[in-house]
Amino acid sequence: MSAFAVANLREITMGQPIVDYLERIDATLAPFGGRFVIHGGLYERLEGHWTGDLIAIEFPDRAHALDWYRSPAYQAILPLRTQNSVGEAILIDAVPPDHLATDVLA
Repeated sequence: MSAFAVANLREITMGQPIVDYLERIDATLAPFGGRFVIHGGLYERLEGHWTGDLIAIEFPDRAHALDWYRSPAYQAILPLRTQNSVGEAILIDAVPPDHLATDVLA
């Protein structure tokens, strides 16, 4: 089942470190089957207060996502982002195709 690396970056200091990070991240994803499915962009707020840029990267499963995050290639560029942005990042599994909202009550 797919897993996602998801981040909400509320503040980003644009400069050469972030440019370097963006230029290098795609190569770190490829060996683990990762691909961007959301990468910031225009959004329409429907409820509440939202700030920042949402990023979601899909992987074949959680093991691939963890292996990517822990890989030497990604760890080498991670400080370029963390030292130039403020936000949160998580890994989360997708739900199966037959998932119903009430499944969370079990």
